[in-house]
Amino acid sequence: MSAASRDHSRMPTVAASPSLPILYRDDRLLAVDKPSGLLSVPGRGPDKQDCALSRVQLEHPSALVVHRLDMSTSGLLLFALDRDMQRALGALFERRRVSKRYIACVRGVPQPPTGDIDLPLSPDWPRRPRSRVDHDNGRSAHTGYRLLEQIDQGRAARLELTPTTGRSHQLRVHLAALGHPILGDELYADPDTQRMAPRLLLHAAYLAFEHPAGSAWLELQSPAPF
Repeated sequence: MSAASRDHSRMPTVAASPSLPILYRDDRLLAVDKPSGLLSVPGRGPDKQDCALSRVQLEHPSALVVHRLDMSTSGLLLFALDRDMQRALGALFERRRVSKRYIACVRGVPQPPTGDIDLPLSPDWPRRPRSRVDHDNGRSAHTGYRLLEQIDQGRAARLELTPTTGRSHQLRVHLAALGHPILGDELYADPDTQRMAPRLLLHAAYLAFEHPAGSAWLELQSPAPF
């Protein structure tokens, strides 16, 4: 069954319970499975205080943010359990020592089936929180993609995405610029593509890095729910 036509009624969204599935935990860090529709960190206003950080801190009060996912994106979210680990993990992300993979379902089928998107990005200030391609003043941004399968006779495709930078909305802007917006994207997709899914079909599926405490290679995975 394809991503565009399958029953989405069981697709995880914001959980009624404050507890989030823990995918990995040791005495220095933990990783949870964030549902689509939940903020990574608190926003402005009393209606935006429920977030992954606040939920994790209910059981792990010392938890600290390491990186973020868009509210609409689901998947792996990493937290440090002390300040030293937060700094160490932050340095790994800053130095691009963290391998990241996402799964997305997009409109149409990209050609060629594998490729690289190198388009600089900057904030689209008049339309915040959007970002935009900006060849004059944008920061470098790179996304690799690989076709996993065509779905619905080529109406859509399932891709693996491997970003090496982490700009705001990078994957969403890059795929829209390629002419293949992510299904369900309310910011960058046309209305027809938005209606092809009940949520943004973008999932953080894989993180791998050298654990700062002990130097073991750590691989974390979260299967896409679509």
